Amino acid sequence: MYPAEGKELEIATCLGNRANGKAGAQRAVSAVLEAVQVNAAVLSSEDNLDFFGTDLNDSGVQTVWVEINNHSPYSLRLLRTGTDPDYFSPLEVAWPYHGLLTGDTNRKIDDHFDKLSIDGLIPPGETRSGMLYVNPHHRTRILNIDLLGQKAIIPFTLFLPVPGEQGDSSFDDLVKFVSASPHHNHQDEMALRQALELLPALTTETDAVSERGGPINLVIIGKLTDTAAALLHRGYRYALLPADETQQVFGRPPDIVVRKAGQGGVPANWVRLWVAPLRYKDQPVFIGQAGRPTGGRFRANVDAPLRLHPDVDEARAYVIQDLLYSGGLTRLGFIGGVPVVTAEQWRNQPGGISYHSDGLRAVLFFVTRPLSLADVEILDWAPALELQAAEAAKRNAHQNGD
Repeated sequence: MYPAEGKELEIATCLGNRANGKAGAQRAVSAVLEAVQVNAAVLSSEDNLDFFGTDLNDSGVQTVWVEINNHSPYSLRLLRTGTDPDYFSPLEVAWPYHGLLTGDTNRKIDDHFDKLSIDGLIPPGETRSGMLYVNPHHRTRILNIDLLGQKAIIPFTLFLPVPGEQGDSSFDDLVKFVSASPHHNHQDEMALRQALELLPALTTETDAVSERGGPINLVIIGKLTDTAAALLHRGYRYALLPADETQQVFGRPPDIVVRKAGQGGVPANWVRLWVAPLRYKDQPVFIGQAGRPTGGRFRANVDAPLRLHPDVDEARAYVIQDLLYSGGLTRLGFIGGVPVVTAEQWRNQPGGISYHSDGLRAVLFFVTRPLSLADVEILDWAPALELQAAEAAKRNAHQNGD
């Protein structure tokens, strides 16, 4: 099932040579930060067969080769949960390939997978390389490498092409689009706020069954690497479904769609994002929709069309609270821009996508991680908490008959 003993010793040389070759140059990605260099590549099916004797992709495991050159004066520790909170251990990946009553062979299989894995401790002046076993990303692997040093974390975010799926260049096109899209670069915070409030309030629904789209209740500001790293840290994965493409802003479907899977893999929350025609201090601005399907994780038919859950404020609040723990959120504020729809109005609103909302959209600013909750600055823009408290008081008064 696995290659001859000693095959693991060839891995760094083999993948390194491929990285220097014509085809491999399109796959291997490198980055340098604070005297540390990281090289990484997603293994192809052919690579898996070479190193493991089987294609791990068939078992739902994506294998990433990582090389860390530590030129710093202190030891570094690789934080595997920063790469994937649900990463696979080497022995876990090896387990399906065990046989019955073949204890010695099983131990060799375990040893082989273990030796191919990267050592998580990188001493000063040394290099470590090997495999990480993670959950699949399609088309492009967003790879976080968090290295714990002396009283500091050195964070890397790399975008790795996935072999066999390179025909879809949508992510590369997105990177180019973000860089080249026409925009007005705002320097003043109040001017930015005014510009954000004037952006489209609703998506355009292209499904002939519906008459109107959903609210645009989210703004994200920050470099694509920082935004992607924050979402990935909280378990969001790129996942574009046909229903997403029916929602359009600026005459196009979402540029990015990520989902955080619920229990059993059911998509519980989505974030649809569009690149906006403006920037703030040279940072790209994305507008979008935080939502969840009606029924959430308890949808009776998971194959049924996705329909927006009417309590969009709750879905927005979930995404905000979730990303507070991402380590990349630095500032948070609220602005107007979404139509105010009370719960009573929603119940009497026929056709299209129906929802109720306080009329606010959240504005989230991201920087390079890591930050703590105490570092997040709450902007004094729209008084979201006061508005929510007032609405709650109205509901209580109505229920009590006052």
